[in-house]
Amino acid sequence: MPTPQRPVLYRNGSVYSPADPFATAMLVDGDTLAWVGTEHAATNLAGPDVRSVDLDGALVTPGFVDAHAHVTETGIALGSLDLTSCRSLGDLLDAVAAAADAGATTILGFGWDESQWPGKRIPTAAELDRASRGALVYLVRADIHSAVVSGTLAAGLGLAAVDGWTDGFVVRAAHVAARQATRRLDAEQRRSYQQAALLHAASRGYVAVTEMAAPHIAPREDLETLLSVDGPGGALPLPEVIPYWAELTSTRAEVGALMQGFDGRLAGLAGDLNVDGSIGSRTAALREPYADDQESRGTLYLTEEDVAAHLMAATAETVQAGFHVIGDAGLDVVLRGLERTARELGIEEVRRARHRLEHVEMADDAAIAALVHFGVAVSGQPVFDALWGVEGGLYEQRLGERRAGMNRFASLLSAGVLVALGSDSPVTPLDPWASVRACLQHSSGAENISARAAFIAHTRASWRLSGGSPMMGQLAPGTPASFAVWQVDELMVQTPDNRVQSWSTDPRAGTPLLPALDTENAPRCLQTVHGGVQLFAAEGFAAA
Repeated sequence: MPTPQRPVLYRNGSVYSPADPFATAMLVDGDTLAWVGTEHAATNLAGPDVRSVDLDGALVTPGFVDAHAHVTETGIALGSLDLTSCRSLGDLLDAVAAAADAGATTILGFGWDESQWPGKRIPTAAELDRASRGALVYLVRADIHSAVVSGTLAAGLGLAAVDGWTDGFVVRAAHVAARQATRRLDAEQRRSYQQAALLHAASRGYVAVTEMAAPHIAPREDLETLLSVDGPGGALPLPEVIPYWAELTSTRAEVGALMQGFDGRLAGLAGDLNVDGSIGSRTAALREPYADDQESRGTLYLTEEDVAAHLMAATAETVQAGFHVIGDAGLDVVLRGLERTARELGIEEVRRARHRLEHVEMADDAAIAALVHFGVAVSGQPVFDALWGVEGGLYEQRLGERRAGMNRFASLLSAGVLVALGSDSPVTPLDPWASVRACLQHSSGAENISARAAFIAHTRASWRLSGGSPMMGQLAPGTPASFAVWQVDELMVQTPDNRVQSWSTDPRAGTPLLPALDTENAPRCLQTVHGGVQLFAAEGFAAA
């Protein structure tokens, strides 16, 4: 018989717990949090049968859950050219040339964003051919809805004859073809990329990630492989994967068959079932033309009939459905589909299915009220605003004055919409505290939310959104032992109300403390534990 694991007593720190806002210690027994309390009480729990871990002032919080991510793509990005720091077309071409000089025959890169470049011009296929010395080149834009490719890759795939091709720039069908051609992976390659991504997530304090799989992103076996490697129970303990499969359906039989697949683990038929595209690639569907392209209002990939059929089939089976939707015209299509479903099946059936939407970047007051009416939740990405919502940034270039109505987290929450937060990794990094900080510093002051609200949206709300156990995402006696330990500069209570002092260290507030996010150092993850199993420990940390 294996030797029973000793209980672990964490002490001399700070524990973010609704059970005790002043807790400095906690006891973990197997996969359960057994106790939280003060240092004085912890002394009575110490003994030879209990392993003690000195937190040395560190903070323990519930582990984060990313509400929207792409695991395999994240793993590929970790091993590809990181173009996020390119500040000009020349920088990008230099990075490609350096990869070619190093002997690369296929060059993959991600993260470029021309909206801040001088001239805002992207490379042509010929320029990529020259820089790469004829190598195959696929460089995906920051939003992952478009890319630039070399002439050699385009010629081999015949992209010039495919919808969405413009001299090396690919969107729509041309982009799908280019992406699939550069993602022809065998099972072992997929597994390697997925493990790298999940290990990276664990090192950032995530205990779970929500995988937004879709047949236009990767074949079915990609998700099947991912579900064979995730979780703390495997040979290599990893964060848990919460899987969605974004395949369009029109009948209850189709819904039932898909939900029985993937070992019955699907949380729903939602995620990146794209109604439209992205702001950066000018494929998000808008009511009014783009400010920098008066001939375009974006692209609708699904019709109202498509949306309604999918919603009706899923609702009839009480399965969570949902869509990727960014533009206001795209959201209009989804809301009309919800209205048709409610007329056909009844509003209570729609609400019972707990449908979800991804991104929802352009929602006016009427749309938000409709989301509340239909009981629809939202998965949002606050770092989008931090990157592109600034004055003169991408949103202003593409939308003009409409940028002020983007990513309305405060309005959604105050209206009663369940909001969970994610990264859309690799679109933005796996960095949960960056998401929290972005919520405190929204480009529109009226849409700021508190650190506590943002933190809950990135922990408990993310579990709730996918139908997880109501016990997940909190540290209280009897809850699962799923948490992260953080080295922080300072702990504070924060409020989004700009009319009063924003930060307080007064313990009389009775509110669990969170890291100050305006200090020199960002919180550093020291340990990540899920279900009582260690997923990550920083070098030098006295891990359990």
